[in-house]
Amino acid sequence: MRGFVPPDPETRVSIERYAVVYVPRRSRKRFSIGCVEVVDSEELARSSADEASNRFPAKVIGPSKSSEGQYIYYLVEWLS
Repeated sequence: MRGFVPPDPETRVSIERYAVVYVPRRSRKRFSIGCVEVVDSEELARSSADEASNRFPAKVIGPSKSSEGQYIYYLVEWLS
């Protein structure tokens, strides 16, 4: 995948996770850590989502530290 720091195979820091992401539009590919709520399963991500409140279920990779010093998650795929 282009545009993100690949996960370190020796640690579990930046790994694929299910999450609910707060965004106004689903056009972004990276999100600050404050916009991402990591959950335990795909089912929980789907059930916790609320499109009326701009909370969408997704699979993300992260967290990673950006070049600006912010912790971010990268989108793998939207779940809905």
